[in-house]
Amino acid sequence: MSTAAKATERQKDRRLELSQVLADLVADGLVPKEIADELSKNRRFARSEVHPLVVIADQKWKDPRQPRKVLHLEALTQWLAEKVGLPYFHIDPFKIDFAAVTKTMSSAYAERFHILPVAITTREVTIATSEPFVRDWEEQIKQVLRLDIKRVLANPVELQSYLVEFYNLAQSVKGATAKDKGAISDIANFEQLVQLGRSGKLDANDQHIVHICDWLFNYAFEERASDIHLEPRRDISNVRFRIDGVLHQVYQIPTPVMGAMTSRIKVLGRMDVVEKRRPQDGRLKTVSPDGQEVELRLSTMPTAFGEKLVMRIFNPENLVKDYKELGFPEEDERKWIQMSNQPHGILLVTGPTGSGKTTTLYSTLKQLATPEVNVCTVEDPIEMIEPAFNQMQVQQSIGVDFASGIRTLMRQDPDIIMVGEIRDLETAEMAIQAALTGHLVLSTLHTNDSPSAITRMLDIGVPSYLLQSTILGVMAQRLLRTLCPHCKEQRDLEDSAWEQLVAPWKAPKPKGTTYVTKGCLECRMTGYMGRVGIYETMVLTNELKRAITQETDLVALQEKAYKEGMKPLRISGALKVAAGLTSVDEVLQTAPPPTGDRRQQPR
Repeated sequence: MSTAAKATERQKDRRLELSQVLADLVADGLVPKEIADELSKNRRFARSEVHPLVVIADQKWKDPRQPRKVLHLEALTQWLAEKVGLPYFHIDPFKIDFAAVTKTMSSAYAERFHILPVAITTREVTIATSEPFVRDWEEQIKQVLRLDIKRVLANPVELQSYLVEFYNLAQSVKGATAKDKGAISDIANFEQLVQLGRSGKLDANDQHIVHICDWLFNYAFEERASDIHLEPRRDISNVRFRIDGVLHQVYQIPTPVMGAMTSRIKVLGRMDVVEKRRPQDGRLKTVSPDGQEVELRLSTMPTAFGEKLVMRIFNPENLVKDYKELGFPEEDERKWIQMSNQPHGILLVTGPTGSGKTTTLYSTLKQLATPEVNVCTVEDPIEMIEPAFNQMQVQQSIGVDFASGIRTLMRQDPDIIMVGEIRDLETAEMAIQAALTGHLVLSTLHTNDSPSAITRMLDIGVPSYLLQSTILGVMAQRLLRTLCPHCKEQRDLEDSAWEQLVAPWKAPKPKGTTYVTKGCLECRMTGYMGRVGIYETMVLTNELKRAITQETDLVALQEKAYKEGMKPLRISGALKVAAGLTSVDEVLQTAPPPTGDRRQQPR
């Protein structure tokens, strides 16, 4: 290579400068020249080590391509990637094998050049950078790895954050694995291989294990996960998060390391660490990165390869909300408040696991728990500790079940009783007895819709006349994923889609539009972010009470409930579609389909 060519090559190998980036933005019509010149002359940023894109993003200038949005860092990174001819790359930890990519180079080398390996195959390694004109590392890595190099451009803040996180986590896993010396967890692994001479065992309090567990909790809080699953396998175990009702693969960890992580979390949850053959329950409280107290409910289950651990995350802010935040329509809110303010009777909330029943009950009790009333609960397990309630835990091992729990609460001078679930005749009889003696009782059932709760109570042996005397109403519910506000686009609501939702009730199509999503980085390309409730509220009017007999037909009871003003879950979901909150597919997938002959149009 000639001297001139080498000089040109060295000139290319340079960091981005704020003045040049601003000049390019002005040339592309994204930033007015006046404000660009003003920022360029600011001495505070002249010799700053802060990346130019970060400096510009902090100005929060309007994006002329999307007037309602600002030139945020992600948009600026995408613009720069297109400008310099590199692929844009969003760093998604869910899709990156930390252990594999961090072996390609040391953390010191990655830190020195502000680069991060993000993918590796047998032919090439993909390396993210935020400095497109710094390339002197490229040839060195190519010679060492003997692989092709694919450069991609990434958000500088994310790159720096994940650079530290990836290498720290990989180092912790590597350190923990090395201490284990290859031992396969413990005797709870039913398919354990015989490996003589290997007595190394990981300590739950090892600093590497502590760091991995801390990372796991913080990452789950950041990603809005509702559940954390630690699933042991023969060699490599899985970590999965449930986000907005859907499970996502997060990371794969060597099985011995996961065994130590499970032990660490069991210690924190005050569970029996030695006992690995029986299921156990526990709970712990921690603090999220933003300072919010968060409770986690722990549950272990012995499997073929060791203990599976599931942690359900309860954020007090998410668990106790007002009715508007839960998604109650005005009519359902009015009905529910009217029923829950009755002095005595039974209120039932129904739906499958994960449909938001606990949130509805806690939110209702929180509004009812004034200093003038005594609110007592019997739960299995206690979902979240709430100082406003007197909460009792079911413990089958010592004979404390729901029925005996209600019997105990009856002697505690309660005004309002919440029973976690009515599972059998004895519990139902005690709940009815409490209602007949002047208490308001709230409980849950696992049925598909509201009328089915009545037939379920009849099926377990409750006499119809007692249901007529005590049941105030039943509310079925589901949780629908809501459309991502960052990428949803307006579109006319098609007649065929509306008819598919409301058939066979023939509800009139409302005026307005609906929305579709294309997926974006904010929603992890799913098109959805967050969830909202849909409700089917059945108030037991005199007409409905007269329809409850020992031979009550479910379809006939449903038809009468529609005549009395109950709106089915599908209609509630259709109204959420019409309001632009969710999609037709989400309602069809989540809300139960029509049952029986439903020709009657709901009011």
